[in-house]
Amino acid sequence: MAIGKKDWIFIAIVGAVLLIFIAISGEEKTKKVPLDDKHRPSYEIFQKTGSKMEADKGCPACHYEPGGVPFPEKHPVKPKDGPMRCLFCHKLQK
Repeated sequence: MAIGKKDWIFIAIVGAVLLIFIAISGEEKTKKVPLDDKHRPSYEIFQKTGSKMEADKGCPACHYEPGGVPFPEKHPVKPKDGPMRCLFCHKLQK
């Protein structure tokens, strides 16, 4: 059974898709949640419930209230845009 022109085109497309995935996968650039006393409650909530959404509920107390830790200017999502989902991007350390 010979490989035809259409088969080669299909193989080339699959190869291109794989190369694109390899090219865009790289080092994780998002900052991890520090494992310190300030963030320990989030770690404890996550360990008890297994829910990142529950652990996210503690973030506004420090990161959104006036006088708290401000978001960087180029932070992609701010709380005014919707509910805080910090742990959607920021990972807990193991």
